[in-house]
Amino acid sequence: MSDPAVDPGSAPSAGAEPGRRPGRLTVYLGAAPGVGKTYAMLDEAQRRRSRGTDVVVGLVETHGRAATLEKIGDLEIVPRRVVRHRGVELTELDTEAVIARGPEVALVDELAHTNAPGSPHPKRWEDVADLLAAGIDVVTTVNVQHLESLNEDVEAITGVRQKETVPDHVVRAADQIQLVDMSPQALRRRLAHGNVYRADQIDASLASYFREGNLTALRELALLWLADRVDDALTQYRTEHAIAGVWPARERIVVAVTGGPESATLLRRGARIAERAAGSELLAVHVLATDGLPTAPPAVIAADRALVESLGGTFHTVVGEDVPSAVVDFAQGANATMVVVGVSRHSRWREALLGSTSTEIARLAGAIDVHLVTHERARSGARPLASSALSPSRRLAGWVLAFVAPLALTGLLVLVQEDVSASTELMLFLAAAVGVALVGGRWPAVACAAASFLCLNWFFTEPTGRFTIADPENLLALVVFVLVAAAVASVVDLAARRASQAYRARAEASTLAALSRSVLSGEDTADAVVSRLAETFQLAHVALEERVAERAPWTTIAEAARSTASPGGGGSGSGSDSDDDRTIVRIDDTRRLVLTGRPLPAGDRQVLEAFGTQAGIVLEHRRLSARAEKARILEEADATRTALLAAVSHDLRTPLASIRAAVDGLRSDAVALDPDDEAALVDTAATSTARLEQLIDNLLDASRLESGALSPVLRDVSLDEIVPLAVDPFADHVSLEVPDDLPLVHTDPGLLERVVANIVANAVRHAPGGVPVRVLAARAGDSVELRVEDRGPGLDDARKARMFEPFQRLGDVSGTGLGLGLAVAAGLSRAVGATIAPEDTPGGGLTMVLTVPMAGG
Repeated sequence: MSDPAVDPGSAPSAGAEPGRRPGRLTVYLGAAPGVGKTYAMLDEAQRRRSRGTDVVVGLVETHGRAATLEKIGDLEIVPRRVVRHRGVELTELDTEAVIARGPEVALVDELAHTNAPGSPHPKRWEDVADLLAAGIDVVTTVNVQHLESLNEDVEAITGVRQKETVPDHVVRAADQIQLVDMSPQALRRRLAHGNVYRADQIDASLASYFREGNLTALRELALLWLADRVDDALTQYRTEHAIAGVWPARERIVVAVTGGPESATLLRRGARIAERAAGSELLAVHVLATDGLPTAPPAVIAADRALVESLGGTFHTVVGEDVPSAVVDFAQGANATMVVVGVSRHSRWREALLGSTSTEIARLAGAIDVHLVTHERARSGARPLASSALSPSRRLAGWVLAFVAPLALTGLLVLVQEDVSASTELMLFLAAAVGVALVGGRWPAVACAAASFLCLNWFFTEPTGRFTIADPENLLALVVFVLVAAAVASVVDLAARRASQAYRARAEASTLAALSRSVLSGEDTADAVVSRLAETFQLAHVALEERVAERAPWTTIAEAARSTASPGGGGSGSGSDSDDDRTIVRIDDTRRLVLTGRPLPAGDRQVLEAFGTQAGIVLEHRRLSARAEKARILEEADATRTALLAAVSHDLRTPLASIRAAVDGLRSDAVALDPDDEAALVDTAATSTARLEQLIDNLLDASRLESGALSPVLRDVSLDEIVPLAVDPFADHVSLEVPDDLPLVHTDPGLLERVVANIVANAVRHAPGGVPVRVLAARAGDSVELRVEDRGPGLDDARKARMFEPFQRLGDVSGTGLGLGLAVAAGLSRAVGATIAPEDTPGGGLTMVLTVPMAGG
């Protein structure tokens, strides 16, 4: 088996040696926790070490199990890397230490584990990829419920969604996968004996996740997933060794679907055969001609596809010039064990002369079994007549020419008979038959050939005037003429049909593409869909109807009408046309299209059905997206409310507690306060009151911005009237540099003052002690820029992107705010036509640039 593919998203570790082979990956796959994966991994490690292999323990989770701890024994353990997260010490695999140690084999438990924040990789399987890239063999473990592709299946079985998953391709790329299996009863006994979880967890585990039904289903998932992986390995082995024969390691039933009425019978028979053996596969194959034109109506093929999928199989379409060879080639490529084919619908004499598809498949199948299924149409000789691709007027013209052309040509040749040879006469009549074929199709051309034969026999073949032929060569010439004329007419007619089908297919594809573009380009509302349909198919009225349940009445949710008809009121299928002109196209169980106007050809209906299906999917996607957006908004609102409650419960109580303490101290008669103490308490009450007032103002402003109740009053004003008032509470910590000759700005003075005050308060909070915050103003084009510079720690680009979101403190540990200041400032600035942008202060720190439009700008 090939070496494992290292995940491309993980760069090789610095310890990797150029030219060294990648390490080999061995995975112990468990059906459930507690089956003994880690123990089996350690058992292999002990066996390898006893054979002289250098084995180390990179990371093994014992979960307090004595047997696992004892099994580690004296294996060398590489110390783990310590990661601190939110004041808690966590240990993770130290990939660099293992690579530096350079063992032959490293044991790494729990492949799907999510690493602690701050680790080099978010997932442990990425750490394993680094070890493999460094040439170290890795033995690891994983449970089936952690495989990404099975996540939803496991949730449906157990009711628990696994947050830690590993991509399937990582496990599939392993050089060896060992299934660690245990019967559900044995695992439950092991759990009850305390060999898996602590005593206080046993009863809850047995009653929930470790129910016998859950364990049986998980065990089956593990076996089926591993069977697929083994099947992939078998296919790869057969490909690498050019093995064309069938290896019946697994039952695969291929059903040859023609698109005829017997297809449903064949598919159901194939499904019953596949059900006899567990793990069998059902594959349906339909062969298209090499010219790409359909041999069966698309609606019929779509119905067969839906039936196959409902039976648990897959539908495949292949292109081939010879149907039996194409079916057998597909079966051999799929490593099929049986081909199910129907008895030919041709009559016995035709089958004897031309053979049959089923007989040819049986001849070519070789080691593959062929199951011949009879059906109602078997050997009936029934073959639907192909509808003519020509218009009625052309067919009528063809039949007229079929008799007029030979008579006219005969009259012309009789006049000039002495100057025309027999071969020329035959060629002229043949040209007439070809011309009739071009105009009217096959059968008028055949009739023309027959009439020409009679004319040639009567007028130009000795003895003339009688339907007898003296010279056998003349008889042969006339017979050959009829056969050639009929053959040429058939070829010309077939070419005309194929050309017509190609034009039709191109028109249908173009129509469907145009309708699809209208949906995918954003015109995906219900009104846009019905309007486009009415325009494209020139229908009098199109309605999109919906119902809430299968038997509920239909209601019109969108409709469109051409100028020749009025759309009518709501209800089902309203319009001016009669019910006889209505066409109903089903989208799904709850939606349908009702079209009134001209009768639709079958081809148009097929396009409509295809478009209806696509439109239904897109509209459903949009509906779900709208729901998801509403859910996201509600989730954000809920998160905001939760954050607000948490913040208010803490940040409002703090100044209130200070005010209460100061007031109680001033009112107390138990302690005599000197003037300095009284002044300090009064100052504390005043400061806390100012803090409380600012918090409440920010909350009110945030609420007004959220509800859209803010109504700014804009006027021309000087920054001299605004900025000093805004920075006055912070005068001891601010250096104000605002020139007197700045132009007037157009804004709401009160709201802009709140913006400046919040920006300055934020800067003062983060500025280091003793270093004032600079507030500068200057003209910049058609606006005035106010810059607030601090020398604090600054912010990286990632945190700058989030700094204007509510409740973002971004490193502020002072506990003196809700994290609403900048969010309120950004909202108020937008309301007054200003903008705020963060910049790095040269030399370190953060600069907030407030741009205000000039008056008259």
